[in-house]
Amino acid sequence: MIDTKRNAFAYAVLLVLQSFAVAFLLRTIFPIFYYVVTHLGERQELPVSTLILILVAALVLQASYWTRLRWVEVPSPFRSTFVSHLLSFAARLAFLFGGVLFSTIFFRHLPETDSLPPLGQAILHGALILLVLFGFFCYSVELERFAKAIEDPT
Repeated sequence: MIDTKRNAFAYAVLLVLQSFAVAFLLRTIFPIFYYVVTHLGERQELPVSTLILILVAALVLQASYWTRLRWVEVPSPFRSTFVSHLLSFAARLAFLFGGVLFSTIFFRHLPETDSLPPLGQAILHGALILLVLFGFFCYSVELERFAKAIEDPT
């Protein structure tokens, strides 16, 4: 019984960490996204501190996800088809935002291939975007797993 409680607590902590990381990323990235969409054609330079905060949040998200996947089982604290559907919906929304972000950045910068930033900077920014996008994907997978665990078997 204690192992079940410990597992449920560990799962809750890791899911909350993932959720806070996603919320922080959304809160941080949305103004950047909005600026890119409303100022097409303008180059946007982000402060290094913002890039570092995004990197830290994405790493927390990844670490929480992979820790949960490796050592903590998904609990089934109750059964509810309705809550399961809400979680599945939230999972799709989380990944939808990541897809929109990636699409906007990709299509926004695709025409500028003649004026790309230095190779090292382009690789670092591209890797950060992919890390964030993959983090949103992992979070959506986690929500889907939890939704399946609590879904009514009827």
